[in-house]
Amino acid sequence: MAALSVWFWNERFWLPHNVTWADLADPAPGVEYPKAGHLLSALPLAVGIFAVRILFERFIASPCAFLLHIHAASVHWRATPNTVLEKVFTSITKCPDSRHLDGLSKQLDWDVRKVQRWFRHRRNQDKPSILTKFCESMWRLIFYLFMFTYGICFLWKCPWMWETQHCWYNYPYQVLTPGLYHYYVTELGFYWSLMFSQFTDIKRKDFPIMFIHHLATVSLISFSYANNMLRVGSLVMCVHDASDFLLEAAKLANYAKYQRLCDFLFVLFAVVFFITRLVIYPLWILNTTLFESWEIIGPYPSWWLFNSLLLVLQVLHVIWSYLIAGIAYKALVRGKVSKDDRSDVESSSEEEVDTNGTNDRGVKMVFYPKVENGTNGHAVTTITWPQQIRSSSSSSSSW
Repeated sequence: MAALSVWFWNERFWLPHNVTWADLADPAPGVEYPKAGHLLSALPLAVGIFAVRILFERFIASPCAFLLHIHAASVHWRATPNTVLEKVFTSITKCPDSRHLDGLSKQLDWDVRKVQRWFRHRRNQDKPSILTKFCESMWRLIFYLFMFTYGICFLWKCPWMWETQHCWYNYPYQVLTPGLYHYYVTELGFYWSLMFSQFTDIKRKDFPIMFIHHLATVSLISFSYANNMLRVGSLVMCVHDASDFLLEAAKLANYAKYQRLCDFLFVLFAVVFFITRLVIYPLWILNTTLFESWEIIGPYPSWWLFNSLLLVLQVLHVIWSYLIAGIAYKALVRGKVSKDDRSDVESSSEEEVDTNGTNDRGVKMVFYPKVENGTNGHAVTTITWPQQIRSSSSSSSSW
């Protein structure tokens, strides 16, 4: 283990030329430099943050949801207990293809559509309720807003906020202040908690992308702390926190059925996201890490690693910007922001429907977790009228 530690913390990898760990180990009295051991305090902090989240969602977020008439929806059509299908669902696939469907149909002597319906109902049993989504988004909104506010207040007084060259002057002999330490360790603890809770939170289609994002973020925070790149790291964290709380606020408005507020918050989020991730991040952050640092301190092995991770984040920014632009386009065409389709409840009906959701009698079955009359979890039968009598001014008039 000692040999592995020596190999991992090789000075020639982590530090600029002619700098050793011994140079940073014994600073002048009253001066503190970052040490890798400080990062261990983020792990118990992550556990504490997760515990606070549970208490927050139960005693603050849930009552707020009830005040907004958001309740946990119940799925009325539950899958009939079946050992064979349950084994396939849990160990093979949750969405069987035609080959699996034909085999199961013959094995159980069931109609293929009945097997399809069983899997649809079984998937819906695992879908989260609107209440669960609301509580999760409210927790993230509060935390992101708190960290962004703290970051802005702290960085406003720092010279590297206004002149990014200060991130590299006298590097790596830059003093660790209490404010910078708390900012870093709290952010690291929060993202560690997200890494753990992602496996228990709402499962969404972008799970792999989010996992890569959290992993890259934790790695960036840890590596930049270990080799005292805290100044530029604090700028990276602040830029990322600038838009996250707006997205969570838009989700809350959507779950509470305040559509106009949701539209406004989403547009505001999109504007801030594009500016911070596609303009400020590459022109301000990447410019100083790639070019200004090259001129002032020069490249070294961990410099390449650090910038590679920052470029990975930029690639993710481009992917997310494309997805957000697609939602914004739909909002302009349809007149409202479309729902988050990463974890929808599937249409549930005793009648099999086609790909458009309409059966052979023109009847469409839609599952509503919450409807206007306050009744939760009921199937609403709606008629799809012929095209010639639909109103062209609104997509909702076809219901």
